[in-house]
Amino acid sequence: MFSQTKHKSRITHIWQAWAIYMVLAANLSEEQALKQTCPSCDATQLCNCSSMGLDSVPPGLTAKITVLNLSHNRIKHIRSQDLQQAVNLRALLLQSNEIISIDEDSFVSLGKLQLLDLSNNSLTYLSPAWFGQLFSLQHLRLQGNSYRDLGESSPFSRLRNLSSLHLGNPGFSTIRQGNFEGIVVLDKLWIDGSNLSQYEPGSLKQIQRINHLIVNLRSTSVFSAIVRDLLHSVTWLEVRKIAFNVPAEMQLLKVMSSSFAEKISFKQALFTDATVPEIVSILGDMPKLVEVEMIDCRLLGTGRWGIQIQTNQSQTIKVITIERLSIEQFYLFTDLHTVEGLLSLLTKVTVENTKVFLVPCRISQNLLSLKYLDLSANLLGDQSLEHSACQGAWPSLQTLNLSQNSLSDLEMTGKSLSHLGNLILLDISQNNFGEVPDVCEWPKTLKHLNLSSTQISKLTACIPTTLEVLDVSANNLREFGLQLPFLKELYLAKNQLKTLPGAAPIPNLVAMSIRRNKLNSFSREEFESFKKMEQLDASDNNFICSCDFLSFIQHEARIDQMLVGWPGRYICDSPLAVRGAQVGAVHLSLMECHRTLMVSLMCALVFLVILIVVAIGYKYHAVWYLRMTWAWLQAKRKPKRAPAKDICYDAFVSYSENDSDWVENIMVRELEQACPPFRLCLHKRDFVPGKWIVDNIIDSIEKSHKTLFVLSEHFVRSEWCKYELDFSHFRLFDENNDAAILVLLEPIRSEAIPKRFCKLRKIMNTKTYLEWPPGEEQQAIFWENLKGALKA
Repeated sequence: MFSQTKHKSRITHIWQAWAIYMVLAANLSEEQALKQTCPSCDATQLCNCSSMGLDSVPPGLTAKITVLNLSHNRIKHIRSQDLQQAVNLRALLLQSNEIISIDEDSFVSLGKLQLLDLSNNSLTYLSPAWFGQLFSLQHLRLQGNSYRDLGESSPFSRLRNLSSLHLGNPGFSTIRQGNFEGIVVLDKLWIDGSNLSQYEPGSLKQIQRINHLIVNLRSTSVFSAIVRDLLHSVTWLEVRKIAFNVPAEMQLLKVMSSSFAEKISFKQALFTDATVPEIVSILGDMPKLVEVEMIDCRLLGTGRWGIQIQTNQSQTIKVITIERLSIEQFYLFTDLHTVEGLLSLLTKVTVENTKVFLVPCRISQNLLSLKYLDLSANLLGDQSLEHSACQGAWPSLQTLNLSQNSLSDLEMTGKSLSHLGNLILLDISQNNFGEVPDVCEWPKTLKHLNLSSTQISKLTACIPTTLEVLDVSANNLREFGLQLPFLKELYLAKNQLKTLPGAAPIPNLVAMSIRRNKLNSFSREEFESFKKMEQLDASDNNFICSCDFLSFIQHEARIDQMLVGWPGRYICDSPLAVRGAQVGAVHLSLMECHRTLMVSLMCALVFLVILIVVAIGYKYHAVWYLRMTWAWLQAKRKPKRAPAKDICYDAFVSYSENDSDWVENIMVRELEQACPPFRLCLHKRDFVPGKWIVDNIIDSIEKSHKTLFVLSEHFVRSEWCKYELDFSHFRLFDENNDAAILVLLEPIRSEAIPKRFCKLRKIMNTKTYLEWPPGEEQQAIFWENLKGALKA
């Protein structure tokens, strides 16, 4: 019996704790403040507070957040407690703020952090203590701050999992030995050092492997020293914004000849006629170099290098990429005969958007191993192409991209390329051909042809019959009737077609895109004529929802994914198929032609059902009972009541926030200053900071002899009283009356108490409670009675 009494008392205190939790949540929950500051933090692991004008890290960050974006704000200081609770953060983005200081232990609890972005702030130094506990950190971005060096030692010594590091700024001037101690392997190291002037030899040497090194430098001597330290470590070396314009400095770059890098990239670099021969010679001597890349660079000169470039005839360089190379006097550029001996082993060349108007015949003839050539976005015309693709040019070429040039004669284009005996893929899109001749000559091996966006309105027998893939999208075609027996893929999007192409001339077609045309239907015969069709994208058309058409579609099950991307626009608003579904799985009826009406009726029906459910729930207090059941289940899982030796309060006080003035300024002063004084537990004063609020409430009740309820109309009308407080108080009153003291602060009208709280009405009629009197004499008696009740 005693055990049952203790169990009931414990459950009673738990219900009481849950009720009081609902009161305190509105005042004490920092999560509410977080949600108000950053609404996206509500019920999600991603907390996006970017560009919200914040001056500090918002309060209320919890362990559920894994990604926190605070970029583009006005935060100046990161404090120790700001991120203390966000223990599960994987990504912390603080870039583009005004951060000038970070407390030493600000990141100490972020042991799971993988990405930290502190770029573009105002940090004047880097402290090793910031990163000391970031054992999982993989990506660290520190560029764009105000520090001039990395300190006397390494800030990164404990970052054993670091994969990418981006550091430096316009004022960054010094790298010392030991700055990178602890880093063994990096996937990417990016150093912004436009004004880097002091580099102690050996500073980077202890990094055993760097897959991609990016250095933004102006000093050739610093660049040379860095390369010397990393001769055997770097796989891909990328150099930015460096000027190779002083021939005397080229001697410093000879060290590159011993580098084991497999790829070299120059971005926004400057070259001159005087330095190019030296650079080419150095690159040719690199033992493992496979690829050279130049993007957004400038060349001062016209290619008149005056001397034959000397090289050891590198057997490794296979790929050259040049994009957006600026040559001011490109129309005076020479025929590049001085580099002819370097071209025979190249297999892939890209020269894009560089104002190329001609490739000298001798250069083309020396590209003996070339399989891929991209000359897109240049100035090649019909005559210059004929010269560039002269007899003997590009003998091994398989892929040729001539898109976005100045070609206008399709017959001449085909004839110029017809001798290329290995050409498989030709892209001549975004040229202006207009008319297509009746007959053309093409390479006999051609299988892929791209003629999209070329202003053609009609196709003829000029198109080679050997094709397996043809793209004529984004033109003005109104029909398609070519005889292409080997064609497997056909792209006709964004034309003016009103019917499907005939299937007989293209019997092996497997996939076709005919989206954004003017189709309105197709017949059973048209459909069934494509014997091998597997995919058809006919979205964004105007299909008529006729009964014959629907009947045909719903019984056709031969082709998987036949209606990929359907629907488009339907005159009768019918969904003919689902994206990616088999045609045979689509079952339609004539009623589906009236989709708008059906959707409207369904919405009205759903709304009516919801309305009825809400009305029934309101009438029978369904929400109240659901919440009561949930709280009861939670209480069953709570631990046993604390032993008597742990009870340290005379009473725990439960009250409405609206009555806090009376409780905290009158009652607390009277009881705690009595002789002997009573020990009261108030949530604002005695709860343990950082502890879950429900646990605080339960612990406080179990450590108190009594629970003192201050009743008022505010108490009964409050939102939490309408739910959890009701049933939790009823259990408390029913099971352990002696533990509760009721103080009636003001008369409560019976009609103010919800009718379903019959037990509360009964208890107030049967149980003695104390009323707060208006007169001072009666108040003295009130205090004596209250003190006696607390001592009982």
